Order: sequence, then structure tokens, then C-alpha cells
Amino acid sequence: MAGTLCEDRPLVLADLIGWFEQGAKAPADFRVGAEHEKFVFRLGSHAPVAYGGPAGIRALMEGMMRFGWTGAYEPSPTGGETLIGLSRGLANVSLEPGGQFELSGAPLHSMHDICEETGQHLEEAKVVAAELGLGFLGLGFTPVWRRNEIPAMPKGRYKIMREYMPKVGGLGLDMMFRTCTVQANLDFADEADMVAKFRVSLALQPIVTALFANSPFTDGAPNGFLSARANVWTDTDPDRTGMLDFVFDDGFGFEAYTRYALGVPMYFVKRDGGYIDVAGRSFAEFMSGKLAEAPGQRATIKDWVDHTSTIFPEVRLKQYLEMRGADAGPWTRLCALPALWAGLLYDPAALAAAWDLCKRWSAADRDVLRGDVARLALKASIGGRFVQDVAKDMLLIAREGLKRRNRLSAGMVDETGYLEELEDIAESGITAAERLLQLYHGPWRGNVSQVFEAFAY
Repeated sequence: MAGTLCEDRPLVLADLIGWFEQGAKAPADFRVGAEHEKFVFRLGSHAPVAYGGPAGIRALMEGMMRFGWTGAYEPSPTGGETLIGLSRGLANVSLEPGGQFELSGAPLHSMHDICEETGQHLEEAKVVAAELGLGFLGLGFTPVWRRNEIPAMPKGRYKIMREYMPKVGGLGLDMMFRTCTVQANLDFADEADMVAKFRVSLALQPIVTALFANSPFTDGAPNGFLSARANVWTDTDPDRTGMLDFVFDDGFGFEAYTRYALGVPMYFVKRDGGYIDVAGRSFAEFMSGKLAEAPGQRATIKDWVDHTSTIFPEVRLKQYLEMRGADAGPWTRLCALPALWAGLLYDPAALAAAWDLCKRWSAADRDVLRGDVARLALKASIGGRFVQDVAKDMLLIAREGLKRRNRLSAGMVDETGYLEELEDIAESGITAAERLLQLYHGPWRGNVSQVFEAFAY
């Protein structure tokens, strides 16, 4: 098994498969992790924020340390160390390519715990940000900043990605610098459970994209999309993104995903805290010690873990499943996303009902829907039904799943309340993006910068 692998022998396929298998947990041990990104801007000017300086992203991270966060560092090419993140227990704050500020929360027992963790993080971040003259905005895509206006963060892997992205897609740099998302991470019991959850979450991911659509502006004007973030992912890198049609094939399991991941070109090899650029090279070559850029080096399980983190499909397998299809938004919707997925995937009856909702969709249906929801959101259609109607059914299934989960707060309230905002969106058929457009064409009189005042955290 991968966990007992001796570092003095080469990796083999079974080791890579075994790493995924080790994520299996008893249902009693299932947890939910929540992640969200937000844009950091300067109060008053609404300008993006550079890494350095007395009121930059580094200063923001350093200020967070008063709340018990510990810094994570990597060697700087110019000497010294670069602060690239924070950790506290099992939670992390990471430095994203364009200075987006991300919380990767701890695996937690209930949505109540997740909402408390998210709220605490936002309160701490706002205390420090206020001292530095900074604010936070939760949207899926930068509403006014042009790509060349956004300072690059000094993290080694991002330099490699910046140079590689334009070779494989037209919008990869926009993905890095101009998008923010909210994600949820959920566990599986065994291979069969992983397969069932992977298929349901992948098929329904565009429905979630529609519900969370919140990025209708680019460069200060409407962009023709309701989720510009979702559109960016359609032209980022075809080798490592998309709807993974093979997940629905007979016989899919850990080995099939491992073989897919092996076929995804590498970005880097990390050694002694630094990064070796091997963009476009094969992990299989690395396993056999044949990378010219890293002579004498063979891949380890840690390298495999790093490599799997550079794959960006709509649902990603690690030692858990990552749901990656939603635009960032206000903190209430940050709690809604993990609630939705827990309701769908952690109750067996809900999981079966969710599969009934989408099992007849073809690969072509799913792929077309992925593009359509970026433009049309709830007004797109699949299988002869509007997405709005599918979303209503999905939310009803999730609500019943959360009721049966019966995870109660101290006030004896279950988790279903976290779905209410999504239920309102589905019932009205009007997404957050469409409400932003109404403001743009109405009270804002074409001034997109109003979003920084109206929707900052």
C-alpha cells in the first residue's frame, strides 16, 4: 500500500491507486470541508492589492497571526522566505495567484460548525483588513480589473503555471487572476460509494453552477455571461479540466481515475522547498527517473499528491471528492454549498434520488449544459426540462437528505435552513448575477464599481 511505501523503491501504479483508496472512511466518520475565495481590494479606490508593502497581502496574512494562525513559507528566489499561507489546526489560508484570499476549512461534523468557522474567519480577516484599508468582495469574476492590472503573487508554482497556461488555453490566466469560487469536500466509504457520489456530483455540477451564478461583469461592463467564471474553465486547459465523461463508463473506479491523472501533464517538481519547471512532462517519466529537468529524481507519493492538486475538473478526486462548480458570493451562500452537497450525497435515499434525476443524461447533454449554464444559468435546459425545474427537484432532495441527517445546532435546529437562499433563487428563477445586472441597468446607472460598496463583506 502507498502508506507503507519505502522511499528507496520506485512507485508503481498500485501505489498511486492505493493513495486514493486510503481516503475511504466509515460513514460515521464522514465530514464536510468548505473552501471559499474572495477578492481583496483597497477601500476607496477599489484597486487590486499587491503582495508587499505595509498594506499588502503579506501584511494581511501577518496580521491574521494574532488570531493563532501560523505562517507557511517557501524559499524566495531573491533570498529569505516568502509567506505563502497560514494554518490553524486543520484549516488553512492560502495565497492565490492574483491575491485572492482563500479559506480551506477543517473537515467538520455539521453545517453549523462550517458556518461558525466561516463566520469566525471573516470576522478575523475584516478586523485586520480594516486596519490596512482593505476590503473583501465575493464574486465569481473580477468585475472591473483588467488582467494586466492584477499583481502576481510570488509563489513558485504560480510562475510555472503563468508561463504554461497560454500554451494550452485562451483563458487560463483569467482563471488564475480573475476568478473566485466556493467549494465543498466530501468523503466516501469505499470505491462503489466514491463512484456513485462522483457520478451524481459531476452530472449535477452545472445545476449548481446555475444556482450560484454571480459573475456577469468583465472590465467594468456586462460580459454576456451569468457565470464568467464557469466560462473561463471551458478554455483553460483541456488536459486537466472538464466533465470527465469516463467517470460514467462501466468499470470506472480508482484505477481509471489514476490512469487519467497519470495522463495529465505535470507542472512542477518540488524539491527542498523550491520548484523545478517540468510543465508538459509526464508523471510516468518522473516515476521512472527519466525527467531531464530533475536528473536522478524519482517521484514519491508526496509528488503524486502535488500532481493531483494540479488537475482541475468540475469534480476532483483526492482522498475525498471536491465540488468545484460554484461562483463565490456572500457568506450565506458560502454555507449553502456544503449543505447542498451533504444533503445530496450523505443520505443514501437522497443519493439514489439525485441519481434518478440525472442518470438518463448523455455525455453530450452534460457537456452542452456545462457551456449553456455559463450564459443562461437557470434558463438553460437539459433532457427536455429547464434547469430551474431540475434545481427545484435537486434542492428538495437535498432538504430531505439534511432532515434525515438530523445534525442539530445547540438550539436544536437542523441544517435545512442553509438551503433557503438557494431555494429562493430556484423558485424565482433569478440568479444573483441577474440581480446585479438589474442594479447595473437601474440604480447604478452603468457604474459597476458600485458592487464594491454594495456587496463587500
